[in-house]
Amino acid sequence: MATKQGAHTEVPGKKDFPPFQRDTFASQLVWLGLCFIVLYVLVARIGLPRIAGIVEERRGRVAGDLAEAGRLKGEADEAVAAYDKALADARGRAQAVANETRDRLNAEADQRRKVLEGELNAKLTDAEQQIAATQTAAMANVRGIAIDAAGAIVNKLVGVTPPPTAAADAVDAVLKR
Repeated sequence: MATKQGAHTEVPGKKDFPPFQRDTFASQLVWLGLCFIVLYVLVARIGLPRIAGIVEERRGRVAGDLAEAGRLKGEADEAVAAYDKALADARGRAQAVANETRDRLNAEADQRRKVLEGELNAKLTDAEQQIAATQTAAMANVRGIAIDAAGAIVNKLVGVTPPPTAAADAVDAVLKR
């Protein structure tokens, strides 16, 4: 048969949960206080100084690392500045050398050009003199050939050979025009 008891968690014959028993409550508070004080003293005297030492050591290491990083950054900045200055100096020297070389080569080219112009002018003068001499010789020959040709043409057309002085005068008259 079922009994009419409500649902509960109590086990028959057992007492309340020990921390909730009124008989042992005072002694449990005393032990709680003692344990708390002992743990507090252990943590305060041993644990916290060790943790504080570790934290301080890490803080010092971080500060030292930051100082070292700042120093190295300063050195790197100085090295970059020195590099930039050296690069600018090298560019300036290269530009100066390039300008000097260009000026020297231009001067040499001008000198060679003047020498070549002088040689060409001398050759041109010689060629003009040869042309003038050849033209004079050719014109002298042309006059003679023209006199002979005029005489032959008149002979062919008229059938009479003109006197050489008449043909020469006619050719001279045409050449003077």
